[in-house]
Amino acid sequence: MKTTEHLFSYGTLQNTSVQLETFGRKLEGHADQLLGHKLEMVEICDCDVVVLSGETHHPIAVLSKDKNDFVSGVIFEITPEELAQSDEYEVNEYKRVMGEFKSGQKAWVYVQA
Repeated sequence: MKTTEHLFSYGTLQNTSVQLETFGRKLEGHADQLLGHKLEMVEICDCDVVVLSGETHHPIAVLSKDKNDFVSGVIFEITPEELAQSDEYEVNEYKRVMGEFKSGQKAWVYVQA
């Protein structure tokens, strides 16, 4: 039986070109909302990530004091190996945590470190 992980993306990992470069395939997923967070922007200093995404600033989910705040995005089904690849893609400003979602599903998400 194949093991799967779930990864929530609210940013550049939703781009097909980033998925193809990072994972070698287009990911399948469904829309959901990360609860208790809001979006801010962070400057990306890793040249490889900037070249791949085409953007010098990426969205970053930060914990909110307002329980009604949420971040919209997509939960993707990936392999454990792809989860490790996504860890390599993300820069030091992000950390991976288990998020709380509107659907009740459990998924990893990168938030402000």
